[in-house]
This record gives sequence, structure tokens and C-alpha cells, in this order.
Amino acid sequence: MCDIFTEQDNEAFLKSRGLNRRNFNKVGTIAALTAMLPATACAQTIQEKTVQIDMPDGVSDCYFVAPASGQHPAVLMWPDIKGLRPAFKVMGKRMAENGYAVLVVNPFYRDSVAPVAGDNPDFSDPDTRSFLIGMARKLTQDASMSDARAYINFLDAQSSVDTSRKVGTCGYCMGGPLIMRTAAAMPNRVGAAASFHGGGLATDRPDSPHLLIPESPAHVLHAVAENDDERFPEAKTILAKAYAAANIPAEIEVYAGTKHGWCPPDSTVYNEAQAEKAWARMLALYERTLS
Repeated sequence: MCDIFTEQDNEAFLKSRGLNRRNFNKVGTIAALTAMLPATACAQTIQEKTVQIDMPDGVSDCYFVAPASGQHPAVLMWPDIKGLRPAFKVMGKRMAENGYAVLVVNPFYRDSVAPVAGDNPDFSDPDTRSFLIGMARKLTQDASMSDARAYINFLDAQSSVDTSRKVGTCGYCMGGPLIMRTAAAMPNRVGAAASFHGGGLATDRPDSPHLLIPESPAHVLHAVAENDDERFPEAKTILAKAYAAANIPAEIEVYAGTKHGWCPPDSTVYNEAQAEKAWARMLALYERTLS
């Protein structure tokens, strides 16, 4: 998960490319972010809207986007620690253009409507970092599993969702543990789960996400940042052993040359080539498992 060490790595990465946060942070609008991503081949026409979802702990403002006609498998997308913002709306829209009904959630609805820290939060700012980490700590295992049930129940009630097909989920950074908790919370509905530079997937805590692996048959993709693997090299081995013991298909790969946070297009360490590879692996996973 993002921390001060992540920020030190990111600062070093920017300096190595002759950049600073001031000129990088000009990238933040939906139009600019959309232009950064490759166009979706044979993109479906989509409909999008902000929705208010009744939750056990309040009302969650989320972004829902789906093809304009027909019924489609649902995908629950968990943002990184910076929350629901333009970058994740662009990613959700891109997923919908590939034929999925997508809910991009505000995981911090208990504290604030999205975007909780602006359209392009600066995680290097100590006050912003403390604010975001404080909200993230409230997403306990019980809270996030309760949220996952409510979000999937919302998806299943949408006319654009084909409930005869399994649900997919994906998560970034702190969303890594959340996809594993989602799969365990709704094992009969979730067919695939994908994490990208997820943090805290295998720890020595009693609520470590990897301990939930036997609770769900969902097939899994874990795309690991190279510098995360350098700091926690044992995590991928623990995950691989747990999936093998549960006889759960899992693709676990360290993506060469990547820094924590490399997938969202507004990230200071965005790596287009590897982000596209990870995106393609997720689409392949969904194609295999959500039919």
C-alpha cells in the first residue's frame, strides 16, 4: 500500500525522467486522461451516471457505466488510496466499452463524497497523505466485506447486468486486499478478481487477505510492482502456496521496471506498456471466467 517509502521511490523516478510534480500534475482532466490511453477496438456505446447507493454505514456515491443496450457481466472496481476521481472514471468507461457493466466505487463514502481529496491528489503532501491513510484504515475486513455485498447487490439490480454470469472485481493499491475480501464476501457471485500493485495481501495479521483464499473459488490475477516485490519478496510465495493449497487458479507476476502505482494513467509512475499488459491480462481473465 502507498506509504512514505512509496513516495520516496516516486520522487526518485520523476527526477530520473527530468520531471517534477508541478508539470506532471497538469494531467488530470478526463479528456487528457482519455487521450493517454489506447482506444478500445470495436468500443461499445456506453451510458454513464453517478449513483447513490444505500449502504449499511451510509450512502455511497459511485460511478456506474455500462453498454447502452443489452445485458452484460458486472465488474466492481475498487480505486487506489486516492479514491474515486477522473482517472478511475476513465478506466471504468474503458472497461464498459469492452462489454461490462462497471461500478467504480467511492470507498471513503463514510467520510466524504468523491473526489475526497480533489481530482488529482498529491500523496506527497503530508496532510493529504495523512487524510487518505486515515480513511483507508476504516476499511476493515468486516467493513469492506459489508460494502462489497451492498455494491454487488446494487449491480445485480441493474437492467444492464446479466445475473446469470459471474461478477468480476478489480482493485488497485489498497484495492488489492479489497478484491480478495469481495471474493470471500460473495463467493457464489464473484468469478474473477484482479489486483494491481496491491499492498498488504499476505501479512502476519489474523485478518490477512490471503487467509480468505479458501473461501472463494474465484480465479485471480495479481500484478505486482517490482519495487513492492523488492520490499516484500515473500508475499508472492505466500500467495502462490495459498492458492495452490486451495486449488484456485491464480496468475501472480512481478511486472519488470514498475513502481507501486504504475497502472492508473494519472500516476506519477504510470508505465503505459506494462499497464496495458496488465489490463490485457485482466480482460483475458474476465473473458475466461465471467461467461
